[in-house]
Amino acid sequence: MNHYSNSFSLLTIDDDERLRRSIRIFFEDSGVVVFEAADGMSGLEMFRAHHPDVVLVDLSMPVMNGLEFIDQLRMESPDQPVIVISGTGNLQSAVDAVHRGVWDFVTKPILNMAALEHTVRRCVERAILKRENKQYSLHLEKLVETRTAEITRTRQQIVERLGRAAEYRDNETGMHVMRMSRYSQLLALKAGMNSHETGLMQLAASMHDIGKIGIRDSILLKEGKLTPEEWAVMMTHVQIGAYIIGDDPSELMQMARTVALTHHERWNGQGYPNKLAGEEIPLVGRIVAIADVFDALTSARPYKPAWPPEVALKHLLSEAGQQFDPNLVPLFMEIIPDILAIQAQYQD
Repeated sequence: MNHYSNSFSLLTIDDDERLRRSIRIFFEDSGVVVFEAADGMSGLEMFRAHHPDVVLVDLSMPVMNGLEFIDQLRMESPDQPVIVISGTGNLQSAVDAVHRGVWDFVTKPILNMAALEHTVRRCVERAILKRENKQYSLHLEKLVETRTAEITRTRQQIVERLGRAAEYRDNETGMHVMRMSRYSQLLALKAGMNSHETGLMQLAASMHDIGKIGIRDSILLKEGKLTPEEWAVMMTHVQIGAYIIGDDPSELMQMARTVALTHHERWNGQGYPNKLAGEEIPLVGRIVAIADVFDALTSARPYKPAWPPEVALKHLLSEAGQQFDPNLVPLFMEIIPDILAIQAQYQD
């Protein structure tokens, strides 16, 4: 079916055999493919077999009348162009048909086939435009989906790289952020988050120490113990991180901001910056606190050797209910084989 040819098909459903024949002969002379049916039931069978471009249907027919046919057709093919052929004394049925979404109607007797042809072709052109508009809309939707996916991937890559950039300031390889973000994702899944949330968790966790970018090197890279004044400056990295991430409305950036701001809070209320306690600390902050500390303990740093995993786990257990959420620590213990597999995959 196109703008420039007669190559469309037509189904005429009418119990008047002479009218059907007249319609068939007239349209076939114009190159139109015509199918016929004498009632609504056989009309449905013919429609299912051939899927014509336009349907002409009488309202008063045996077995299944026109309105019943239209009701069934609308369930099977809601956008199908339908033209009702109605007797002049059947106005209410014609109105009922219009309410059912028919595209047009003509009255009997049909004295001018050219007028019927004009109505049919107008429906054909409308169907073409509707189809093309739908295809264009689908194309736009697909384009938007593609662009949105590209933006999401770009944002994810930026988040990961920013997280690595922060780690490179006080870590030789930056693998810490790769490991702990994946630990966080696994623990979040174990804690009941869905796959979408845990995907965000991995990315958000990688931003946990982004605020270290704002800490001067004399403090961040100091090999000895920090003075109380220096430690006070170091602790500001959580607020700096929240400031860097900002108040972007996206789920990812909101979670990343929460992680940056709360991953040094402690279950007993003795953490920083806001001394939140227990479940006042957002779940994502409690999760990252465990993942971050475990990886820090089991990684070699200039000021300490790597702790064996079993020693680090004992430390987590000893701090459950003090530094860490006592409900999350046992969950972390349950997934330790997966944690160690990640540790082996992303070695320094």
